[in-house]
Amino acid sequence: MADVKEAINQLVNVNLHVNQRSVPVTETDVRSESEHLHVTIGATVPTGFEQTAADEVREKLGSSCKISKDRGKIYFDIAVESLAQVHCLRSVDNLFVVVQEFKDYQFKNTKEEVLKDFEDLAGKLPWSDPLKVWELNASFKKKKTKRKKINQNSSKRKMIDNGQGDKLDENDVKKEFSDNMIGSHILDYYENPAIKEEIITLVGEDLASCKDEADESSKETEPRVLKFRVTCSRAGEKHCFTSNEAARDFGGAIQDYFKWKADMTNFDVEVLLNIHDNEVIVGIALTEESLHRRNITHFGPTTLRSTLAYGMLRLCAPLPTDIIVDPMCGTGAIPIEGATEWYNCYHIAGDNNPLAVKRAANNISSLLTKNQIKEGKPSWGLPIDAIQWDICNLPLRTGSVDIIVTDMPFGKRMGSKKRNWNLYPACLQEMSRVCRPGTGRAVLLTQDKKCFTKALSGMGHVWRKVHTVWVNIGGLHAAVYLLKRTTQAFVHPSENEKEELLSKAKNEGD
Repeated sequence: MADVKEAINQLVNVNLHVNQRSVPVTETDVRSESEHLHVTIGATVPTGFEQTAADEVREKLGSSCKISKDRGKIYFDIAVESLAQVHCLRSVDNLFVVVQEFKDYQFKNTKEEVLKDFEDLAGKLPWSDPLKVWELNASFKKKKTKRKKINQNSSKRKMIDNGQGDKLDENDVKKEFSDNMIGSHILDYYENPAIKEEIITLVGEDLASCKDEADESSKETEPRVLKFRVTCSRAGEKHCFTSNEAARDFGGAIQDYFKWKADMTNFDVEVLLNIHDNEVIVGIALTEESLHRRNITHFGPTTLRSTLAYGMLRLCAPLPTDIIVDPMCGTGAIPIEGATEWYNCYHIAGDNNPLAVKRAANNISSLLTKNQIKEGKPSWGLPIDAIQWDICNLPLRTGSVDIIVTDMPFGKRMGSKKRNWNLYPACLQEMSRVCRPGTGRAVLLTQDKKCFTKALSGMGHVWRKVHTVWVNIGGLHAAVYLLKRTTQAFVHPSENEKEELLSKAKNEGD
């Protein structure tokens, strides 16, 4: 809260060039306006987990949510003092402040008329309060970044004082930097937007060619002119225009109105134009990159979003002292998210691939280092362990696990569809052994729904399906299954029964 108040004070020197002219702002005005300022915040969330995100907002911010008919988005009202808390939400990917919402926008019949309306709209929108929130948000992020650098420098000095400074190899630094850069580009379909939604970020050729010709001396004496870009997200089949055209014309009108400069890459303000059928929402982005990139530094071929991992964990409602296992952890996104949010539980990350276990261990180590830098003191650690094992023969006692949460192989990037017909029944059987009868539960994500349904049909005596969440992962239609362990005790099958089960599953797959 102190950060927010300090950021509000910095608004005194803000010049947003609203309505083509400078608007003098006094400290008294800023304080009086900000104290009573309420705005609508929009957030993108993993498709299918909109209700989960709405529940988190209600619990942590006390605000009710509206779930958009355009799936993957929620909207809620907050006081400006709660802005910092919004960034701490675990279920949201990106945030933006709503400038104005049109629930039933009347599009004209021709493309020329529609685009002309977009041009006229730029000068009619209530930009003032959203821009104040944007500036407050930018000031908050700057202070956070500055504080982070101070803590990092302090940690480096401590290492040198302890005699460790000379052990820092320049090649190791370059390698770590390279790994992080490569990791951000290895994100698979979990990272990509839905295929059905056309998303184009564009500033017209005449806008993108704008160059700042002012020299350094003029920058010091003249007010800084903001740079911007327009991102148009359009969904629906009844539009006579493209996202490209809407962003171009709307962006041109915004430049004329504010006298900002267009820049597609090095921008200060990102204006959002979200169109879904007849619903149009104009907003200003509050996040530069998705908030789901919070825990993972070492990526694998199928790294799960932290926000999706959070949604899966919430489905099983963890209780204090629960033992939560991810038997196919990959890079450890699920157990790391769990150890961060549900720190009063014990989390085990396991995988049969030694490289995956190493990545998970490195991600745990990186998170510990991050927490230590953030707090400026030694970390007490996280309630999590990583281990290599065989999913079909877990080194765990029967009935010793409370919750199992995992991302099962889709049979695309990892494994194969054919192999899943043998793997899924064996996995469900071993999970039923280690999971506590009566109270145990499992949350399993898979895109191979046919194979999973067949495997589950033979496990009705130990697993009961409670709920299914349909999710869109980069255009892939996947499902998250919430299963409840029945009260029936696990009985070790004979070797003949095992062979019959695997043979039956294989034949049905063929």
